[in-house]
Order: sequence, then structure tokens, then C-alpha cells
Amino acid sequence: MLRKENASSSMPTRRTFLETLALALTPASLLSGEETRRRSRWEIIAHDEPSVNPDYHPEPASWSDSTITAAWIGHSTVLINFFGFWILTDPVFSERIGLDVAGLFTIGPRRLVRPAMSVSELPPVDLILLSHAHMDHCDLPTLDQLPKNVPLVMAKNTSDLVADLGFETVYELDWTQWTRIGDVRIEALEVKHFGWRYPWEPDRSRGYHDGRSYNAYLLSRNGHQIVFGGDTAYHEKFREIRNRGLAVDLAILPIGAYDPWIANHASPEQALALADQLQAYHILPIHWSTFIQSQEPTSEPINRLRKATEKHPERIVMTAVGQTWSLNRTIAVPEEPPGASPTVTPTSHP
Repeated sequence: MLRKENASSSMPTRRTFLETLALALTPASLLSGEETRRRSRWEIIAHDEPSVNPDYHPEPASWSDSTITAAWIGHSTVLINFFGFWILTDPVFSERIGLDVAGLFTIGPRRLVRPAMSVSELPPVDLILLSHAHMDHCDLPTLDQLPKNVPLVMAKNTSDLVADLGFETVYELDWTQWTRIGDVRIEALEVKHFGWRYPWEPDRSRGYHDGRSYNAYLLSRNGHQIVFGGDTAYHEKFREIRNRGLAVDLAILPIGAYDPWIANHASPEQALALADQLQAYHILPIHWSTFIQSQEPTSEPINRLRKATEKHPERIVMTAVGQTWSLNRTIAVPEEPPGASPTVTPTSHP
């Protein structure tokens, strides 16, 4: 962990015309989120399809502080009200993700669906969770727009990425380490992924213990648990949570980008198995339908997850960007033992 104190014209433009034309030519299946065409490798690298507005818009001002409420903003970005404590996961509000070229433009995929909210519409946030350094999870242009008094929790050896952004408090958590912000306990969980932002960087998945790492997070408050899975392939490390006797109210898990990257990204069926390891009845599927990052059709991940849960379809709490879900039942789980101290606490750095 680290801590640092620290007038438009009404005349249509050429760009507007081209974007309108492109939108008109976009297949209706894509606009409805039901794109079933297999993607080419070229599209993964250089597609430029127009972004569309989501069908849903969260209204966090109406959310109750007496339960858990979550809304999917897009990709791996989720806004959570955890009994009055507001959390934002892997915030990415940019139109494109990828390599920034001298601040002039970004080389990388464009969003298929715009964020369900703008940065300016967010409520005051108490915590920002960053799972790892990949550009579709740690988006520096978005982070630069967020308030700098909000604590960041990041994976080991990734805080250098935000060193110049002015955040007052930045925690680095290694696997099994935990800290407490307010009365929310945040624990870093091991997953199966990789951490480099650029290919030449040391990476924990390559055996470098001091390389860039990658986390999921277990969030605990009021005897309730949420797991934010970040990005991961299938593994069996979540069984440890179950062995502790903890039941998870909501598992936020990635279900896309598995074809051909199954070594690093769970399939929908594997994501369901991860939720079962956690004894999590409710699943919020993320990491699909927002960017083209793999060859599977846009709607295939959610269709496969629906099929895998067809006997209990209510386990999937949302299927489209912008939807909102609230917990309406109570799960009794053990509280944190009295007197427990965080394994990572703030320290000051010049």
C-alpha cells in the first residue's frame, strides 16, 4: 500500500453525417445487443463501429442505503451502493481503450455501447477498486476525471500507473492482504490472469514475484459479502472463501473474451462454476458486449450463461448495460472477529 498526500453550430458537420450514416448501416442485431456474427482477428485490433446508447440509465439517487444495489455501467465498471458505502470498480468511461499517442488519439477498440452514466452523473464515491493494469480496466483518462480524495485500491506493483494523477490515498494489496476503509473490509484475492500493461514489463504470471499483479476483491460489511472478480480464467482458488464459511451475496464475474483467450478469460460456464465456488447465488456478468476483444459473437457469452442457468434464470441479475439490481433477501454470515487489524494500512510517502 502506498499513500500520497498530496457555442456550437446547428449546421451538420461532416463527422456528424458520417456517424449518422454508419449508425443507419449498423445491423439491428448489434443495436439490440444480439450480435451473433463471429468476429475476425482484424476487428479485435482495428474495428471502428459506432457506439450506441444503452437502453437503461441508473438512478443512484433513488437507491436505498439499507441494502446492496449495483448497476452495470459497462465492461467491468460497476457502481455499487454497499449499505451506504459507494464503490466504483475498474472505471472506464472513455470512448476508446488502448495506447495513447502523445495525447492526440488512442489506438485501440471503440466502445460498442456507451457508458450507462457519465462521470459527472456519478454520486460521491467512497472507494475505487482497480483489479489490474490492463488498459480496459485501468483507464488513465477516466481516472484523471475522478475526485482525487477517493481512495484507490490496486494490485501489487501497479500504483506507479497513477503516480502522476494526484490521488491522495493509494493502497496496493497483494493476495490475501486486506485493509479497511470506513467499516468496509477489502481483501485481495488471487485469480488466474496476467498483469503486464506492456509486453516487456515483468509480470507475476511469468514467475516474477515483483512483477505486475492482478486481483479480485472480497468486500465485507454488515455481515454481507460481495466479490468483484476483475478479470480471470477458471481456477479453484475461490474455494477458500467457501471454506471460511462465507456466503457471497453478489459475484461480479467476467464472462467474455474467451475465444481464443480461454487461458486468461473464463467462459460463461466457468464463470458460473466460480460463482458456485463462492456459494454466490446472484451473478452480475461483466466483461462482455462493450468492446470487441475476442472472436466470439457479441451476444454469445450472455446466451451461454442463460443456457447454463436455465433452471434458475434469476441467478443472473442483469443482462444489459445500465440495468440495476438490489438485494432483497438476507444471508447470515459470520462477522469479522473483534479486534482484527488490517494487514495493509496507509503509510506516508514524500
